[in-house]
Amino acid sequence: MSSESDSVATGLDQKGPIVVYGSTGYTGKLIASELERAGADFVLAGRNREKLDQVAAGLGRDVEVQAVSLDDQAGLHSLLEGCSAVIACAGPFHLHGEPVMRAAVETGTHYLDTTGEQPYMRLAWERYDRPASEAGVAVIPAMGFDYVPGDMIASLTADGMGDLDTLRLGYRAKMQPTRGTMLSALEMIKGGDVEWRDGHFEPASQTASRGTFDFGPPLGELKMTRYPAGEHVTVPRHVNTRRIETMLSADSFAPGAASHLMPAIFRGASLAMRTPLRALTAKLIPTLPEGASAEARAESSFVIGCEAVAGTSVSRGEISGRDVYGLTAALIVKGALIAASGGIEASGALAPSQAFEPRSFLQGFDRFSLEWRVTPPA
Repeated sequence: MSSESDSVATGLDQKGPIVVYGSTGYTGKLIASELERAGADFVLAGRNREKLDQVAAGLGRDVEVQAVSLDDQAGLHSLLEGCSAVIACAGPFHLHGEPVMRAAVETGTHYLDTTGEQPYMRLAWERYDRPASEAGVAVIPAMGFDYVPGDMIASLTADGMGDLDTLRLGYRAKMQPTRGTMLSALEMIKGGDVEWRDGHFEPASQTASRGTFDFGPPLGELKMTRYPAGEHVTVPRHVNTRRIETMLSADSFAPGAASHLMPAIFRGASLAMRTPLRALTAKLIPTLPEGASAEARAESSFVIGCEAVAGTSVSRGEISGRDVYGLTAALIVKGALIAASGGIEASGALAPSQAFEPRSFLQGFDRFSLEWRVTPPA
């Protein structure tokens, strides 16, 4: 099944502007462009006024700009007062995310972000679920490529299966990561992540190899490596499963025969990130290119396979597309526009599939070649 139109959201009546905090970064600029494309009412925000003005100047119309520091909680309150939603894209989120989330809940503003970091996602539920529910607003972390496609294909694949024994998600992605993604990845690969096992969180196995995953034609069975994905946090909110497994294909990092070396490389990198080498790596990353060019982005692609297992019954799903960062911007903008128009019925900390009905939400992304399908048990 594929999407039917080429607009992330149409016919939505905003109840207030949407704030983009962190709009001078690579993903933030894509989000600003996507909001402009949608004709939305929005505000560019962040810490550096000069950089914000530069982003605003590159848009096709006048856009309000506000420079507010993350340590200025009163300033963040003032920024969000009267706004309908805020998109947070200033990462790494374990360092920069919580002040915006807290200000959103305290001002009654819907909150969405682009995090891919498990600990920060858990913080959203553990610390802000009840306050957000009492305030009548939604807090929706991980509303980009990390992890809308995976969370929603899990929901669609598990639909009608009842209680599951296992839900498996296999990722294969060919893309050039941004500096922000690499900084977040340092936190992800050092360990300390969790897995959903026997109905609760358990410390994740740090074994690098994750066996194989059969993606079906044309990819077939691929060798997989450890991937501390966010679906361990989001999927149990809406799918009853005893266990979740997530993994990433080794050839996402290295082509051909070199992919067989990736488990060993991943294991070494994980150990290195628990030493002073992590701080050195974090200093080197900002010297790299900010992210891929528009042409390189368009050539990036992903496939996420899903298996929902209940006894001897197995349902299989797949979702695929291209331009991971462009899709991230389009996904979170669609979510923010729905939130800004009063289209989210639930409140509290929500997984993407709790906030939005997956079948309808995944429509409108043809320019990213976004397609999904589910094969129910025979």
